[in-house]
This record gives sequence, structure tokens and C-alpha cells, in this order.
Amino acid sequence: MNEKTGDCSLDLRLLNEFQQNFPICPAPFAVLAGRLGVAESAVLGMLERLRREGRISRVGAVFAPKRIGASTLAAMAVPPEKLDAVARAVNRFPEVNHNYEREHRYNLWFVVTAGSEGRLQAALGAIGQAAGYPVAALPMLREFAAEAPGDEAGRAATAKQTTALDEIGRRLVMALQEGLPLFIRPFSILASRVGCDENELLERIRRWRAEGAIKRFGIVVRRQAPDEGDNALLVQDVPDEAVERVGRLLAREPAVALCYERARVLPDWPYNVYCILRGPSRENLLAAIAALRERLGLGAYASEVLFSLQRFKRDGVRYA
Repeated sequence: MNEKTGDCSLDLRLLNEFQQNFPICPAPFAVLAGRLGVAESAVLGMLERLRREGRISRVGAVFAPKRIGASTLAAMAVPPEKLDAVARAVNRFPEVNHNYEREHRYNLWFVVTAGSEGRLQAALGAIGQAAGYPVAALPMLREFAAEAPGDEAGRAATAKQTTALDEIGRRLVMALQEGLPLFIRPFSILASRVGCDENELLERIRRWRAEGAIKRFGIVVRRQAPDEGDNALLVQDVPDEAVERVGRLLAREPAVALCYERARVLPDWPYNVYCILRGPSRENLLAAIAALRERLGLGAYASEVLFSLQRFKRDGVRYA
């Protein structure tokens, strides 16, 4: 039972109701308290406790890929006996936020994020130099979602330009990466750090959210489920003219957690459609993938399945 509120169900309400639709106003925690029927101090205490317990990472913005800054998935083929040392070298770069071993010749897979395309390319070059092996950059071209209608508006949204950042914007991104301070006027504190007034800061955040640069704003929950059971990356070589049709079909599949189109790296890596699938066991996933490819008529497309073996790093995304 929650000592502050006398009702442990309030924790669940807080986590479930405010991962999105978080109030962007001078006193947001007071608004949350009013909706939950408790004191503002109780909400702040609950959030601080949930953060200490590791159930949430922060309260703040989740930026849409390729809208603020630049990012890419990257892969590297490393001799197995050198993998741990190379993974440690890669992890030293703050631009790297996820780093996994997968069962393949390309055995080290990581995500690199930076404040601009130029800084991203510089980071990739520095990572390759430090690791001593070439880096294959695999930037996302398009994301497929089960609920997406696939109309012209949806496709146009995927192709939107990166949001330009002035100095205030860059500072705001840096501040939002750390999350909102758990105080009564959190945006006022952020504004003093950024160097603008509170109203300007609130307006920027609202505009970024309306434009889609901020994917969602709210409580960021630490998710443990993806590490349970097995994790498989299915990659397929799909003709360019069929990518949209195949991507939509795959995204509707219950077993598919994520589905993307990514750039090929020829001649070594011809694959352009990626799916993440999770299941209770390797055997279960292999059977599900075989059945899925047969049912959707994808057997003619070359494919590989890469199982996740171990995680070297998983941090929050950092754009600046």
C-alpha cells in the first residue's frame, strides 16, 4: 500500500494515465493531483519513490526519431574473442544508447543518436576508429505501425523535415533529456536553466508536440518485458516497390513488436525490412516466423533471423 496516499492503485493510475496527455502548464503536478484526488505533495512523493524504485526513468519528452537531431541503427562484425572489449569501447560514447550482441557475423548492434546529421557522422567515424572495425550505418527510412491508415498524410508525416534548433532550442532539448524537476513549478526551473521565460518554454514544448517532434510527453516507464523470453530480429530483402505493402502487412501481425524500413548497405547487407519479434523461446519464435512468412507470401524474399544474446548497454536517448 502507498504510504502517502493509502491506496496502491494510485501508482497504477499515475503510470497508466499520464504516460501521455501530460499537462504542459506552469503547475502540472497540481493538475495531476486534482485528477487523482490527492494532494500535490503526494503526487511528487509518488513520482520520486517510483524513480528510486526504478519503475520510471523520468517525467518528460520522448522525441520522435529523425525529427530532433539524427540517429541510426549500426552494426559491426567483430571476432567473438574481441567482442566484450569492443563493446566496452563502443559504450564509452555517450551517443550510443543501446548496444546488443546478436547471433550473426554482424554480432554487435547499437543505436547512435546526435544533435545533427554532421555530429552523427562524426560519432560513427570516431566509434569505428576506437573499435577498430568498420561500422555499417542502417538509418531508418520509414516506420510501419498497425494503426496507421497508410494514406498520403501518413506517408507525408514520415518524411517531415528535422526540426531546426536555435541555441535556446538546443538547450531545451538538453534540459528535457534529464526530465522535469520534481518541484511545484518544474517548467520555471527549466526556463531558468535554458535562459528564457517560462511562457516561451511552454510554447516551444507545445509547438514541438503539435508538430510531432515530441512523440509524447509524460511519465517514462522503465520497461522490463522486452528482456523476458527471446528476442529475434527478422530482416528481409524486399523489392522497393513492395516495401510499403509488406511493411503494412507485417505491422498488423500480433507477434511483431516493431517494423521498419532501413537503408541497405550493399553488397554485404541487402536487407531493408526489419521486424522485432518476441516470444517465450527460440523454437516458438522460429515457428512463428516461418508461419508468418508463409501466410503472407514472403517466402521468395531472402531473409535472416538474428537472435539477441546479451545486452551491453541500454540508456535513454541523448540528442545533445
